[in-house]
Amino acid sequence: MEPTIISSNQKVSSASFITGVYGWMMLALMVTAITSILAVSSAPLMNFIFGTPYMFMGMIFLEFGLVWFISARIMKLSNITATLLFLVYAILNGLTLSIIFLAYAQTTITSAFLVSALTFGVMSAAGYFTKKDLSNFGSIMIMGLIGIVIATLVNYFLKSDALDYIITYVGVMVFVGLTAYDTQKIKNMAAELEDNQLKKASILGALTLYLDFINLFLMLLRIFDRD
Repeated sequence: MEPTIISSNQKVSSASFITGVYGWMMLALMVTAITSILAVSSAPLMNFIFGTPYMFMGMIFLEFGLVWFISARIMKLSNITATLLFLVYAILNGLTLSIIFLAYAQTTITSAFLVSALTFGVMSAAGYFTKKDLSNFGSIMIMGLIGIVIATLVNYFLKSDALDYIITYVGVMVFVGLTAYDTQKIKNMAAELEDNQLKKASILGALTLYLDFINLFLMLLRIFDRD
């Protein structure tokens, strides 16, 4: 296979695309944070979410459904619909994540967030600038993610502190690795897109990195809470 030669115009397009991805990701994180803060300050809303039978779990399943639907169908949606669904997901995630303000100390949350942001930034930059193909590495990380999901489901019944400890630390490594891999994948995506696909693709890329960041943050939050 001959190497792909990227013109200066394509390089600018790639840089513009990845900037758009980070922009949408930051917007989603801000929406999630604001939603969480507003939710935790409203006792009736918190009681509705966490006091109503099956409400919290229903919202979690709805989040999974939205991620699947956006990932599978985004290119067939209009730009407005894709944007609205992405923001609805960010709001919904903010509502479910509001519980961390009740479960963890503010200093723990702040420390975990700062470390997550620094780690994410370093690994995302590594994925963007590296010349090495991370496809094989990414496959290993995806297998690790599947292992984490299975182990988490098993531990739901076992209630093992030791297994939970292993899941948490392995989870940090997996999402650190996925951040680099997903960044490179998103960067390479730009060369394959048509102009009318860029906005929806940038939203899909933002959703991917948003999930990497949120999961890394949650894993680190559990570690910081143990210290």
